[in-house]
Amino acid sequence: MSTAKLTLNGKEYELPVIVGSENEVGIDVQQLRAKSGAITYDPGYGNTGACQSAITFIDGDQGILRYRGYPIEQLATQASFVEVCFLLIYGHLPNHNELTNFESELTRHTLLHEDMKKFFEGYPRGAHPMAQLASMIISLSTYYPESESELDLNIIRLIAKIKTLAAFAYKKSIGQPYIYPRNDMSYVADFMHMLFAVPSENYQVNEVVERALNLLLILHADHEQNCSTSTVRMVGSSQADLFASIGAGVCALWGPLHGGANQEVIEMLQMIQDDGANYKKYVDKAKDKNSDFKLFGFGHRVYKNFDPRATILKKSTDEVLHALGMSDPLLEIAKNLEEVALKDPYFVERKLYPNVDFYSGIIYRAIGIPTNMFTVMFALGRLPGWIAHWREMRSDKASRINRPRQVYTGATVRDYQSVFERK
Repeated sequence: MSTAKLTLNGKEYELPVIVGSENEVGIDVQQLRAKSGAITYDPGYGNTGACQSAITFIDGDQGILRYRGYPIEQLATQASFVEVCFLLIYGHLPNHNELTNFESELTRHTLLHEDMKKFFEGYPRGAHPMAQLASMIISLSTYYPESESELDLNIIRLIAKIKTLAAFAYKKSIGQPYIYPRNDMSYVADFMHMLFAVPSENYQVNEVVERALNLLLILHADHEQNCSTSTVRMVGSSQADLFASIGAGVCALWGPLHGGANQEVIEMLQMIQDDGANYKKYVDKAKDKNSDFKLFGFGHRVYKNFDPRATILKKSTDEVLHALGMSDPLLEIAKNLEEVALKDPYFVERKLYPNVDFYSGIIYRAIGIPTNMFTVMFALGRLPGWIAHWREMRSDKASRINRPRQVYTGATVRDYQSVFERK
């Protein structure tokens, strides 16, 4: 085993080095505090490996994303979202019988307990769908208590019911009656039906839109140790159950720096449109170091090359808008911004390429999904990744409760004075 050496206060410490299957190198500092009294300091954990995982591999420099070894380009164009759910959670692509049984189980467990409708009735009409989704997922714990014998069944229940919960949250937010799930539709088509159908109309699912939504869910299914996934692992490390851990992940995803990024893109494009569609003006503002304007949808903390998901989505965006007969002015602005970014030295030198959020919001908007549901759509896609990481963590015998350290910078010891003695 190779080692790394750390010299601290004249003393040398040897630290084990671990190497992943894609030759990623990590320095194991688990015993550093015990040996030296020191800790590592890494705000945001940007250079800290909190676990070993066999689920997703990302090479940001090369623009590579793989689920369980399968390139995202192949899964996105050839697999169903349900297949990808099985792959991420159980580690292999299902054979025909496994996929048939998995799909059948998901279909059988889409209904919610009727009592749960009373929870929705208690929310104000304008309640944000993400607030509803997080609390409703956690409330599933009261109906399906944790049991090792029913762990796989609870996974099925959650994947099956989250689309019903999401659709009900949306219907509640706009004051429409709930539409119950149907057993004769695919996972994605059933969700769209619950989302958009009304009792007095015969809603037909557009196949192009269904494929696009299937694609979006796959592209969002996992992304390694991001904020929400790490939250799921951290909460789960306390042995909190599946529903509580996933509910925490939903809350983490809700933040605008994480799941809300595609909403920021749409709002930015709308602002540019309202200002006469002068996209060059905003490109200049983005390059101006004295301006606080940020061009959303460009660059990524992980990818220092093209986001492979954005490349796939660009084609799908054109197909959806063509199928729906739409000419969205925001898409034209988006394409102009992309063209500038690909040629302008400022963006090229900084590798600020379009990311997945740049196009996903355009597709959601075209489908008819309002911006306050964008993060809910993200949560639907990310669910199998969260479950896979929670399950992997629970089965890892080396896993322990997460307990980060800190470097204390507060007051040193001082004596208490009564309120009458204080100046």
